[in-house]
This record gives sequence, structure tokens and C-alpha cells, in this order.
Amino acid sequence: MQPNRRYLPRIADALLREALEDSGAVLVEGPKWCGKTRLCEQAAASCLYLHDPDKGPGYIELAGIRPSRLLEGPTPRLIDEWQDAPMLWNAVRFVVDKRGGTGHFLLTGSTVPRDELPGESKRHSGTGRIARLKMLPMSLWESGESSGEVSVSALFEGCGDIEGKARVDVEGLANAICRGGWPEAVVAGGPRSMRRAPNYLDTLVEDDLQRMEGVPRNPQRCRAVLRSLARNVSTLASATTIMDDMAAEGDGMSDKTLADYLNALRRLFVIRDQPAWSPRLRSRAAMRTSAKRQFADPSIAAAALSATPGRLLDDPRTFGFFFESLAVRDLRAYCAPLGGDILHYRDETGLECDAIIQLHDGRWAAVEVKLGKSRIDEAAEHLLALTAKIDAARTGAPVFLLVLTGTDFAYRRADGVFVCPLAALRP
Repeated sequence: MQPNRRYLPRIADALLREALEDSGAVLVEGPKWCGKTRLCEQAAASCLYLHDPDKGPGYIELAGIRPSRLLEGPTPRLIDEWQDAPMLWNAVRFVVDKRGGTGHFLLTGSTVPRDELPGESKRHSGTGRIARLKMLPMSLWESGESSGEVSVSALFEGCGDIEGKARVDVEGLANAICRGGWPEAVVAGGPRSMRRAPNYLDTLVEDDLQRMEGVPRNPQRCRAVLRSLARNVSTLASATTIMDDMAAEGDGMSDKTLADYLNALRRLFVIRDQPAWSPRLRSRAAMRTSAKRQFADPSIAAAALSATPGRLLDDPRTFGFFFESLAVRDLRAYCAPLGGDILHYRDETGLECDAIIQLHDGRWAAVEVKLGKSRIDEAAEHLLALTAKIDAARTGAPVFLLVLTGTDFAYRRADGVFVCPLAALRP
């Protein structure tokens, strides 16, 4: 089924095709407006939209009576926002078992249902029948703002040198951060594109967070939590730090209440923290295990703080943290085809690494993120110091060391460290 609206190809297109070839059904999860439905529409032969204002209520009622009826239709059959009728999950699993083969259903979800939380599972996991594909807003490569002259896959294949030029400058990066990777904003362009992230934030606090299990959550407190998370993006800020930060603004909150708000934001795929890496070290230095605070898209943080491209350019420190968040978003997208996770490293000596790419086959790479030229040398020194600390016999040596920047050109330093503009990178 091919919609008439303009569709920008996604990295997930190939991943979805592969998943449909391997599994009876595929669940595509991610934040609202990131392009899940449009992605699945490209592969679907028939569609069921549970959010349809005219037909949706009837579909949901029928799901409680005869769910199998909703699964009839040409395959792959898309069931959009399946969590509005949770009973469809087990129905899909049953039909997949009965039919055998692959590629029967596509499901999209913008919320993790409560019965999927630890200790509350009431339905089959779907393992072996329903594959999962996590999706994010568009990367700079997908939005056409990266030249794509440097490939992450090629770096993991051992390329000895790189060259390339960024497609956008720092002003363009500031614009990309505030606009975000929301497909509708990317297609719209111009001033209209800047309204998407604030509108997303309004919908989140005024509607989505209020509808979850009918639990009342004060919109102003929601905004306070999001502002504090935005001020601490790309840091290891603890829950105590977040609460203290909110209290300083007059928005006190207990640790239990904060945990509820954070859990709700995770279930809506709004925040996606960056876990710590735990390699084998030569020394006995203790490693930090806290996750870094990250959003699904840096534009959410920008909207929470009412940041504009001009304000970011006038505030290099905040710009730097937001740029790191942008880099983490894109690295997650670029490493998805390789089967990898984006982690971070910090130990008790203060040595840290902004991003560790850990592939599922054991290979890894270390990445530092620096907006300007002045800190490239420092970043390379950190990467080399980290390499010296790692027990290569047990963890393996890094495949490559990379400094991601907001500068113009990609090159290989004399010490072997690669330097690449984020706006020249691709999968």
C-alpha cells in the first residue's frame, strides 16, 4: 500500500523487510510522529487503523468480541497502534502459529502496555513469532543533512582512511537540533518545521501522559520534569540531582512521584537513556554504572527549554550537550543494521567516553563528540587513554577510534584516530 504523500526513505526500511522475511509478525515501536506508520505502510498490503476517529471505536469493541475478524485481509496486514486493543497481541500470535510461515502482520506501538512491564506480564512475549524493531526520528543522513561520505559500516570493516565534507555548518546543526528528526517537520521545511517539536511537547503533557491508565499527572509538573531532564541531557544526573534541580525552580517532587513520571516517559519512548559500558580493564579502577540522560530526539529537550537555533549558538555549553544528544540519536540509527548498542564509559578517575558502539558480535569502537575544533586533540587523547586501559585479551581491541564533530572535514590523524563531521556520517 503506497500512500500519495511524500515518503522519505528510512534506514529501517531494509530492517523491516528482513524482519518480515524472518518472522510471522513485526512490532515497530517508537515515539509518536517518528514515522512508524508511514514506514509500515510502504510494506503493508492492508491496514487497520485503531486511531481512526470514525471506525476505531468499533474496531476496539470488535477486538474484545472476535479479534480474529480484525486480522483478516491481505498480508502483510498493518495494525496501527495495536496497544489500543491489547487483546490483539495474543490473537496475532495465535494466527501466526496457525498459519505458519512469515510476513503476516505489522504492528506499530507508541506506548509500552503496562502488562509488559517487569512483574506485570499477563500475555505471551511473542518470542519466536513477533520480532521487534525500535525506531527513532530521522537521522541527519535520512533528512538529507549529512553528505554520507563516511560510513560506520565501512569503519567496522577496517577502512584505513576517510575523507568527506559536512553538508551543513554549525548553524545548520543548531537548526536540526531544534527542528528535530520528525518526518513531517523535515518535509515541511522553513519556519513551519520549527513548530513540530513544541507541538509534540504540548501533546505529550496535555494528552498522552494524562491518558496513560487514567492516572492524573499535572501538566505543569510534567513540563518541570522535562525541563530538568533537558538541562541535564547527555549527563549522568541522578534522580536526586533532577529533584534538586526542580526544587530550585519551586517544583518539588518526591522520588516516588519522579519515578512514576520517568517511567511514563520511557513507556512513551520519549526518553531513551544511554547505558554504561562495562569492559574488562587492566587496572582495578571502578566504573560508573549510571546511565546518561538522553531523549529520543534532542528537539524535545530544545522545546522543553524554549531553545532556538540562535539561542544555542549564543550558548556553546548547552549547544555542546545537545549536539552530543544529536550524535547519540544518529549513531543509534546508523548502528541498527549492524546489530549494535550505544553505551557510554566513565570510571572513578574521571576518564570518560561519550559513546561506545558495542556490536552484538563482540566488536566495539569508541567515539568522542566535540562540537568545535579546539577540543579535538583532547578528545583523541581520551580515546587513546581508554584504549590503554582496556584488557584487549578479554575485551578485544577497538576496531576504530572516532571523534565526531560539528566541523567541516573528515580525516585520519597521525595517531590513527578518525575525525569526522556528524554531517558527513551514514550507516
